[in-house]
Amino acid sequence: MASLAKPSSSKLLNPRPQLHVAVGVILRQQHVLLALRSASQHQGGKWEFPGGKVEQAETVAAALSRELKEELAITVTAAEPFMLLTHSYPEREVTLDIWLVTAFTGSPEGLEGQPLQWVNIADLPTITLPEANLPIVQKLQKLQKLQQLL
Repeated sequence: MASLAKPSSSKLLNPRPQLHVAVGVILRQQHVLLALRSASQHQGGKWEFPGGKVEQAETVAAALSRELKEELAITVTAAEPFMLLTHSYPEREVTLDIWLVTAFTGSPEGLEGQPLQWVNIADLPTITLPEANLPIVQKLQKLQKLQQLL
């Protein structure tokens, strides 16, 4: 006798992983610092604004400072919230808590072996970035155009 199987609830019980990321838009004279993601990482081989996962019970500011110290050997001395966005990839959903880093000490270096580059804000559309980073580029370019008008 055939039994009636209940619809699988695994999608309800195991939704796509969610990741909360502190992102630093590190500014220096109309340029931003980008890091190249390792080929083995999600969205590997693309340039990104540096940052990393916000740990449980950690503030975004603390996570940003920790990640930039661990990844780039810099100490953030001035940063402010810039924007918050959520992006859905097929395999995960990411919430990007983006901060403008306007002052820091130290000289950025890729402590995890990642290449770094300073890119003029106007040139950002020519760089291959994760899809989730595109709204950041758009907002930076709008602000740059506004500053040129003032």
